[in-house]
Amino acid sequence: MEFTLRQVRYFIAVAETGQISKAALRCNISQSSMTIALKGLEEALGTTLFSRHAKGLRLSDAGERFLRHAQQIDAAARQAGEDMRERPVPLTGTLRVGVTDTISAYLMPSLRLGLKRRFPDLELILSERERVDVEQAIADGELDLGIVLVSNAALRDDIEGETLLRSARQLWVAPDHPLAATANVTLEDVSRQEFLMLDMDEHVQTAQRYWEQWGLVPSVTFQSKSIEGIRSMVALGIGVTILSDLVYRPWSLEGGRIVRRPVVNAVPTMDVGVIWLKSAGFPHNGQSLRDFLRVTLREPRE
Repeated sequence: MEFTLRQVRYFIAVAETGQISKAALRCNISQSSMTIALKGLEEALGTTLFSRHAKGLRLSDAGERFLRHAQQIDAAARQAGEDMRERPVPLTGTLRVGVTDTISAYLMPSLRLGLKRRFPDLELILSERERVDVEQAIADGELDLGIVLVSNAALRDDIEGETLLRSARQLWVAPDHPLAATANVTLEDVSRQEFLMLDMDEHVQTAQRYWEQWGLVPSVTFQSKSIEGIRSMVALGIGVTILSDLVYRPWSLEGGRIVRRPVVNAVPTMDVGVIWLKSAGFPHNGQSLRDFLRVTLREPRE
């Protein structure tokens, strides 16, 4: 039996929200239609994709595996549609863009390809820097645009920005970790575990703020600039971490599995956006460029 793209997108919505009601609202369909679509998808795949708990639905082992494929299917379908609709735009000149390491690793490859297709006559110069250095380079006229974690950005009067993507931060654990089976994980629960702290793109400062907000301190047993190292250690059950969905992958480099669990406490989202010099306006007065970034870096499936 075959499944449809619509079923795949409904599945992603439920996986991200954890509730039929919220997913149905997001997809603008009834809860009964959502339930029927998911049941049909499970029948087509011959496996159960979700298990129920007190607060809604949780991905099963098979569901975690299928989510990666579903996201790839959805992304490929959207890209195909955009390729058919888009026509090259005659935007010329040079665009100097500063990005932070998170953006460079997880968004820039596809973004750069999209920019080249959409604006073939625009020369793109990319520069990876710390967020504060990107801001200063824009203020000094060395860069035209920055793509950064705007949730970390300083409130500078000379810099203007726009948030384009909000990525939820969740707990990452190995499938057999005790917290993987806990329905309502709190930061207090996490504080009792060996915590792996990522030291990348000001993540340490961000984490300190939300831990302090709740009067808690994580038991950090390892701090690293390598997200792959953190990912591998989580998969091996050596510790847990809290990171954003943007950088999530259900497998470590060694093939170990990682599952996500929402944290009850208000852990802030990781917000990605663009910044530019307020006095100069958006680079090239490029409304088409701005629209492209809004679509490409939009909140997933918004």
